[in-house]
Amino acid sequence: MRNRIDEAFEKKPIFMPYFPLGYPDLDMSIDVIEALARHGADLIEVGLSFSDPLADGPVIQKATQVALENGITVRKSLAAVKELRQRGVDIPLVLMGYYNPMLAYGLEKFICDAAVAGVDGFIVPDLPVEESEEFVGARHASPLPLIQMLAPTTSDERMEMAARNARGFIYLVSVTGVTGERKSISEGLGELILRVREHTSVPVCVGFGIGTPEQAKQVGALADGVIVGTTCVKTIGESENPVEAAGELAKNFKNALQ
Repeated sequence: MRNRIDEAFEKKPIFMPYFPLGYPDLDMSIDVIEALARHGADLIEVGLSFSDPLADGPVIQKATQVALENGITVRKSLAAVKELRQRGVDIPLVLMGYYNPMLAYGLEKFICDAAVAGVDGFIVPDLPVEESEEFVGARHASPLPLIQMLAPTTSDERMEMAARNARGFIYLVSVTGVTGERKSISEGLGELILRVREHTSVPVCVGFGIGTPEQAKQVGALADGVIVGTTCVKTIGESENPVEAAGELAKNFKNALQ
């Protein structure tokens, strides 16, 4: 199977926006994700909405709640990914969502259906490495990577455990707390990235708190990829023309990283 994730990191640092399917409605979210891909995104975190998004701040919580009220489901989300592939979107699409909807869908069926739809991997914030055996075991349906998440509070022992078999990339949470814009990047970010790289050779991407192209440029000088969620959702959600806003945002962040 072609590995789009590895291909994306051939030119670093990469720009990785997050956007949830179903917000502000399903058709518009598909158009937005397509626009992000066309105008500079190297990899997109495609959001699966859940009623209890414990890692997310108020902007993303509100967006995913709107998506749920609009009737978004896992099945509809996978169909949306398939449509994006049919439209010619060829960059990696990684599903970012919580564990319960995946369990309810059926793990093996979820992973298999995701692979058929064109998904390249999974980010599951509420699935710690110590409890990921069931998910990893179900992956014989399709060997898509489960992206490991690390944080400033992660011990060296847990970092080694998570990084040992990491595939795709490491999602490094730059701050303690939930998603959301911050006024500046963490002072100890460079040291934290070096710590992670002592344990793994896969790319290290930084998320949480990156709100401007200038901050993205700072982080991109240190990391292999920059993840932008809250600013992406807020900017696009508040625009009268979400598709146009998505294209402009992608261009601005991509230009800052080049």
